[in-house]
Amino acid sequence: MSSLWRIFRLILRDQKTALMRGAVLSLVVLIAGIALLGLSGWFITAAAAAGLAGAGLVFDVFRPSAMVRFLALGRTAARYGERLLTHDATLKALTSIRIRLLEATVSAPHDALVRLRGPQALNRLMADVDALDGVPLRLILPVMAGIAAQLLTFLVLWWLVDIRIALWIIAGFLAASTVTLIAAARAAAAASRQEETAAQNFRSGFIDLIRARADLAVYGQLARQGEAVLASDASRQTRRTRLDLVERRAGFALSVTGTVVASGALAIGMVLVQAGTITPALAAIGFFVSLALMETVAPLRRAMADLGRMVVAAGRVDDSLSVVGTDGNGTLSSETARLRIEDLTFRRSDATRPVLNGVSLELGPGESLAITGASGSGKTTLLLLAARILPASDGHISVGGVRLEDWSERELRSVLTLVPQRSALMAGTISEALRLGARDATDAELWDVLEAVALASVVVAKGGLDFRLEPMGAGLSGGEARRLVIARSLLRHPKLLLLDEPTEELDDATALAVLAGIRAYLPEAGILTASHRMAEIKWADRVMALDQSCPQAEDGL
Repeated sequence: MSSLWRIFRLILRDQKTALMRGAVLSLVVLIAGIALLGLSGWFITAAAAAGLAGAGLVFDVFRPSAMVRFLALGRTAARYGERLLTHDATLKALTSIRIRLLEATVSAPHDALVRLRGPQALNRLMADVDALDGVPLRLILPVMAGIAAQLLTFLVLWWLVDIRIALWIIAGFLAASTVTLIAAARAAAAASRQEETAAQNFRSGFIDLIRARADLAVYGQLARQGEAVLASDASRQTRRTRLDLVERRAGFALSVTGTVVASGALAIGMVLVQAGTITPALAAIGFFVSLALMETVAPLRRAMADLGRMVVAAGRVDDSLSVVGTDGNGTLSSETARLRIEDLTFRRSDATRPVLNGVSLELGPGESLAITGASGSGKTTLLLLAARILPASDGHISVGGVRLEDWSERELRSVLTLVPQRSALMAGTISEALRLGARDATDAELWDVLEAVALASVVVAKGGLDFRLEPMGAGLSGGEARRLVIARSLLRHPKLLLLDEPTEELDDATALAVLAGIRAYLPEAGILTASHRMAEIKWADRVMALDQSCPQAEDGL
């Protein structure tokens, strides 16, 4: 429940003024409804009593009638204003939370990012955030407005009618409604969480089904995966049916509560009328007000049914927002980009031995250094450390004489570019994919960089820069997609370029052409590669072998 409160505080901090105004209007709506029904009951009873007493001609019907109309119109206007303010404020606040989630996701530690699936991220941004709209709209604001309306009604009934009627009404509603709503929340908690889990499993499974449909078909698993997705949806519908049943039972219990409280208020009022303590018209106020107070508790049954879903979503969003990224907070930069690594050690939190231990190297402008080693020796990890994607356990890394952690993020990315082993290409044209690296690049510059990576003829054959790629770069072969990613990085004109197996999926002739093109395009850049292909090793000015038993050795080739 603490996560719910933290999420509400985020929403309140973002849209405080609008939510406060909406809360006031929500209270006005409840008070106007209570006053409207109470006044109507008094008016009808008093007019009837006046008629029986022969005073109907002198009974003032105009002012009560005018007040009834005023309350009815005022309640409608307040309801419209309340919905407009609270819904608009909530949607804006949820948009802000989505932006914060995106920022937290992109700045999350590398280990968290590599474990993150696209469907999971989508569920966080869409389903979990959507579930949070009930926190202010169906839970906290209605509860606060309902309690305030109950207390104000108690004070008015005490002053206007009789404290015994006032005590009966407030005690009956608060006690019975609290028990009913808590019981509903407990009964729905598990089903609500399970329904949300099943819904997210359905969405994730459906996305996975679409993305992997070709592989699933090849292995004869397409039908089975489709059945699993449908089973997730059936599970969700079963839980939803159970929640609907809990909600209906809670609604019935609240209706019984309202009936019992209203009947009791009427009975107490009749006793007090017979005793001459109050008039029949005042007794009618107590009865009709008790009927109107149902509006303060009846809408909460939906919130109790969805409480489990809101708690789960709030917990996940709160956890995501609290992730601490690895981005440096430095403010320094340098005109040069000489890379120096000294006695570098990296150990994962759950590992018994370090991935890298005591690694040292230096790379100057215009030099190329190939890092070699067996699979698992730490080549990729070394590049991630040099790019400040992972934090080092021990040792020092500097670029241009400035410690890596002291660089400002903006300046570091302007001089250093990493091309990881697995890079993403989004749906869009070739030119759009390239301009992610340089937004203002001209078409001529795009063709130049495509020529550098031996891809220009391929793009021409496909129709030019406007050729449209499908998601994940579909439309290009693996080697073509790899070269397009490298071209995108070259457009940034980095002074330090880190390449993880840059010629993977390329034949030897194309690999050599691409490597030569990279050096020609960036003649002054320091280039550090994680390599296992002989073409890359022979191309490099120097080679350094990583081995877990002997972490560094340097040979000139």
